[in-house]
Amino acid sequence: MVDEYGCKAKSEPSVGAANVGIVMLFQPPLPHKYASLTDDEMALAIADRKRQLGPRLVILGHHYQQDDVFRFADFTGDSLKLAQIGAQKEGVEFIVFCGVHFMAESADILTDDDVTVILPDLGAGCSMADMADLDQLEEAWEFIVDKCGANVIPITYVNSAASIKAFCGGHGGACCTSSNAGKILEWAFKQGDKIIFLPDQHLGRNTAYAMGIPLEKMVVYDPNIINGGLTAARVHEAKVLLWKGHCSVHALFTPAQCDDIRRADPSTKILVHPECTWEVVQNADLAGSTEFIIKTVREAPSGSKWAIGTEIHLVSRLTDQYPEKSVRSLAGIQCLCATMYRVDPKHLLWVLDELVEGRVVNAIRVNGETRRLALLALERMLANVPRQPVAVG
Repeated sequence: MVDEYGCKAKSEPSVGAANVGIVMLFQPPLPHKYASLTDDEMALAIADRKRQLGPRLVILGHHYQQDDVFRFADFTGDSLKLAQIGAQKEGVEFIVFCGVHFMAESADILTDDDVTVILPDLGAGCSMADMADLDQLEEAWEFIVDKCGANVIPITYVNSAASIKAFCGGHGGACCTSSNAGKILEWAFKQGDKIIFLPDQHLGRNTAYAMGIPLEKMVVYDPNIINGGLTAARVHEAKVLLWKGHCSVHALFTPAQCDDIRRADPSTKILVHPECTWEVVQNADLAGSTEFIIKTVREAPSGSKWAIGTEIHLVSRLTDQYPEKSVRSLAGIQCLCATMYRVDPKHLLWVLDELVEGRVVNAIRVNGETRRLALLALERMLANVPRQPVAVG
């Protein structure tokens, strides 16, 4: 049985279908024939399958995706942009989402029942999203609201499971992205006295601090400790309760790296994602979403120098796209989203081969009450941003 925020299949599950939110996602090994294909053979085959499927198919690619997959995307963007595209597309039968599972869930929630969303590799998860589950959130809610009597609004970063989005939607809260977190927090404070922000404590802290909320008015709720490690008094004093979660990629950036960059070349600007720690954001020249990072580098003058604190595939792509500018990673190590890297050309070709043969594999389905309540949270998120134009490539 599944509780009111669980997930179940729309119908009989297809091969590799994911009942998301219930079990650990597992990707079966691919047929042996894919291991023997060269990169060129895979590229030609993917392009051919796209032609065969025509307008029935849309491939979405997140900016952190590897280039060998990213180049086949019909639409590219960050979580917010792709969520908007998913909501706008009409007349499409299949969306192949080259990202991670929470993104595919959101696309499924935002699209009609006759659209099938496919994740090429079911193992492409998100460690941040996995840091908050429904049981933990319900325990936190019981303590914070029922025992402490707090008037709190739950806000979840879009990097979260459908069940978490559904809880927030069902309790008067919303989703947000790094692009509109500030607007969502402003909205939430009009609905209640406090916010619980999950699962990324750093985005929550950086956003609230930029709004003028002092650090002493923020507390961290640790779901692995009784009552989150908080007292009722601390809950009452706080304006923002931050869930103890983080992005494993952005946690690799440090203030010491910022210091090293400035010592080596003071003319280099430091540009970071707000999933980085507060200390890194405070040491940076600029901080903003993935789309903000891309726009900043694109519009920067020739000869400018940038050290960027975000996932390495995006940084490398910007380096290649703007050779007249100096673009490098803030860190001296590979800051790679390893789970998204599991979506590779072999898995993309496999799901397209199956579609050409009339079979659906790795369908991501979110259903019933979960879908309805999660949609509320996502719609509140999308209502607080301007609709972005859809761009190809």
